[in-house]
Amino acid sequence: MAVTVTEKGAGADAAVVEVPAVGTRIRALREAMDLSLRDLAHRSGVSAPMLSQVERGETSPTLAVASRIAAGLDLTLSQLLRLDEDRHVVVTRRGEGRKRRRAGHRVEELTPPLPGQRADISLHRLEPGAVTGGPGDPPIHEPGSRETAVLLDGPATLVVDGERHELRTGDSVTFDADLAHHFENNSDHPAELLAVVAAGLRRS
Repeated sequence: MAVTVTEKGAGADAAVVEVPAVGTRIRALREAMDLSLRDLAHRSGVSAPMLSQVERGETSPTLAVASRIAAGLDLTLSQLLRLDEDRHVVVTRRGEGRKRRRAGHRVEELTPPLPGQRADISLHRLEPGAVTGGPGDPPIHEPGSRETAVLLDGPATLVVDGERHELRTGDSVTFDADLAHHFENNSDHPAELLAVVAAGLRRS
């Protein structure tokens, strides 16, 4: 991909990044993460009107603005501009995935938020007594999604639509991810699992 940096004002941060279809890419990435313009503005510190202009191709972002937009999308500037890609290959180094935590549940997203991404892989670590979500939480995946989880270190319990399934180290399970579900660690040791969620239409 051709990337042109044009000086505009003083300092490197004022340089304008000319990347073909960068606005279209930003919009696709934002929508893939289910973010509104206001959401991305809050995450990046770039105003919603400016983001809208960039997405529509009405203006080119400076390096400083592009860096903030990338951070708002949980990407590096190089990833946003696709400088880290070689023939559409994106490498996520060990420990460098997007992370989040919640009450003893640690998640690392191993797939980048690329446009058109239809499957997501994540690594989950559950401390003793932790769960991936509350029993009353609504499904977080779109209709027709399926999830396959491999228990790397267990045991753990999967609860799907109120039904409990006991899993041990090395077990795998596939289920309809648009149903209410969560994993529990009722043991005295941390549990770890790898989850793959694929979008699609479930057959009745």
